Amino acid sequence: MKMFELQRWAEEHWNSFAEMQSDPEVMADLGGPFTRDASREKFDRYRDAWKTDGVSRWAVVDYAGAFLGYAGIMIRRDPDHPLGVHHEIGWRFRRDAWGKGLATQSARQALHHAWSVLDVPEIVSYTARDNLRSRNVMRRLGLRRDPHRDFTARYPRGDWTGLVWVAERPAAITSSR
Repeated sequence: MKMFELQRWAEEHWNSFAEMQSDPEVMADLGGPFTRDASREKFDRYRDAWKTDGVSRWAVVDYAGAFLGYAGIMIRRDPDHPLGVHHEIGWRFRRDAWGKGLATQSARQALHHAWSVLDVPEIVSYTARDNLRSRNVMRRLGLRRDPHRDFTARYPRGDWTGLVWVAERPAAITSSR
């Protein structure tokens, strides 16, 4: 039985999103908690991407409406990113939602949606070497490890090394675009 639904971002998700982003343990793989201002910027970017790109991160909520986290696709347009312009799947969940299969299930749904609306050959994912939970999600999703594209990026909080995984478009799926 499915324990969640995917929703496009709405203001009702904001406070729970900011709270999750301020949790040091949840944000450990990205250098620590985000300020409310940094979280607001990310929240607005995720919300607005639906209008501009037709894909974004989804808010993942339980059937009582409680925010659990997010999962989905973002188009990374920064030409200076070590991978260049690319489509990336990612997820993040509150600590009390960890270990319940939510990341795998919601990311699988988000990936299926992305293949139906995007005409791209692949979608990448990346995570820190020590983020075993996300690496396990990538394996369960059937992503292929691509160590030749691993990268180190410089962020305000310091250098971050990403291990790259790739989801290749299933042969049987064509986009609606």
